[in-house]
Formats: sequence, structure tokens, C-alpha cells
Amino acid sequence: VSAVGAAAKTIDEAMRFAPLPEVLGEELRRGYGELARLAGADDPPVAVRSSAIGEDGEDASYAGQQESFLWVRGVEHVLDAVRDCWVSLYTPQAISYRAALGAPGGEAMGVTVQLMVDAEISGVLFTCNPVSGDPSMVAIDASWGLGIGVVGGELTPDGYLVSKVTGEVVRRTVSDKHVEYVPDAAGRGTVRVEVPAERREQPCLGDAEVAALVELAKHVQRHFGSHQDVEWALARSHALPGSLFVLQARPVTTLAKRAAKPAASAVQHVLGTFGARAESERRP
Repeated sequence: VSAVGAAAKTIDEAMRFAPLPEVLGEELRRGYGELARLAGADDPPVAVRSSAIGEDGEDASYAGQQESFLWVRGVEHVLDAVRDCWVSLYTPQAISYRAALGAPGGEAMGVTVQLMVDAEISGVLFTCNPVSGDPSMVAIDASWGLGIGVVGGELTPDGYLVSKVTGEVVRRTVSDKHVEYVPDAAGRGTVRVEVPAERREQPCLGDAEVAALVELAKHVQRHFGSHQDVEWALARSHALPGSLFVLQARPVTTLAKRAAKPAASAVQHVLGTFGARAESERRP
């Protein structure tokens, strides 16, 4: 462990103090300027999100091992955040995780810079039941504020299991959502705040929001041709449908692994080893 920590520190220092390639800096400045034009603001807040190659697979998921940064303002801060995403490939935790899995070298990362959504409600959905694999269901988790608390496991979100066919909410669980993440007062970065008592056990989603998320799930599944794990947000002070944003979509690879096991045991002598892999880009 100490050797891994020493290696991580050496890599961190080398990467953090190395200048960005000039052509990359110019491209990032140009892109941020275009986002500013679209947003009608000089320094629009953005999300700088990591997407490491190989982080979503049938055997393991690297998702969550690398850093992402929310509510970043100003092009120089964006440049720093992009570099910090790359550096996070080589934290002691990330190095140890890959080593434990016997993952090969050649790590690489794409970084997405997206206009920030001022999320009143956010969460994740699966275009199937992620526990049973039932493709006729959509599973939705939702909580107040930005999605950091949900994806980070800091709180128990509200949960909805909804039929794709009828739109019926088969199961609805309302939780005590005690914290939320919101932009800090200066508009740079985020802060963790306590949710007022009267909102903690109030459902995040009404019937209209649930229906819109089910339609979104079906649309995303059709687009990629496979089941997807989708991060989404409902923007503050906006009405449906314009308030609903897709932040990220990635394949639900664990279903392919689960389905392959019984198939292989039954017909392996005829078909050989069967593997199904769905790939998708991480996108705004």
C-alpha cells in the first residue's frame, strides 16, 4: 500500500505541474467560449466530468473511481478541473482497484464539459429492473438538489418501480432525504446542506415527473439499443418537458453477465461461450 501511495504521489506531482499542451488549452478556451455564448453569460457554471476508458464492463465497474467537478466557473478553473480529472486516474484507490482486477495498463480518460443544470431534483434511472432484469420495468431513484448525494450513497433516495407498458407505479418508496447539494453562495462549487424537516419525507416526484422519466427511459433505450443507467436532473424554476435533462447514460453491463451464465451452462456444447457487450458514449 505504501508503494502504491508513493507512486500515486509522484504521478500526481508530475501531472499537476506539467503545462497543458497549447493546442488543448486553445480548444478548451474556444469550447468554453461557445458554451458562454449559448448560456448568455461570461463565466457560465459547468460540470467537468471524467469518463475513463473501460470503467463500465461486465466484470467490473470503474465508475466512481475517478473525479468529476460541479459548478466550475471561468476558463482557467475549467483547465484545472480537466487536469484534476486526469490526475484522478492515479489515486492510490484507483491504482489499487485496477491492480486487484488485473486490469491492463494504458489507462486513458475522456473529460466532458457540460453546462451546469441548477437541479431542484436529480437522480438515476435504469431502463429495466436492475435487480431482477425485468425489461418491462423502469427503476427510478430521486432526491433533492444535485445528484452527488444519490450517486455517492450519502442518503437513501425516493424509489419508484414503474411499468413501461401501463405507466403504473408498481412500487413507491418515500425516504427521509436529510441532505442535499446546492451551489454555494458565490456560485462556484457546491455545498452540502440540511434539508428542512418539512421537505425530508415529501415525495420528490409527482405523477407528471414519473411519467416523463419513463418516456425518457424508453427513448434512451431505443437510441442506444440496450438497457441504460441514466443520470438525470430536473432544473429549478422550469416546467416540463424543458426542465428534464439527461446528464449521462451508460450501459447496464451487469445484466449481460447475469444472463450469460444460465445460457452458457445449458447450451455451451452447441453455441460455445456467448458474451453480449453494449457500448455507449457518455453524453450531456
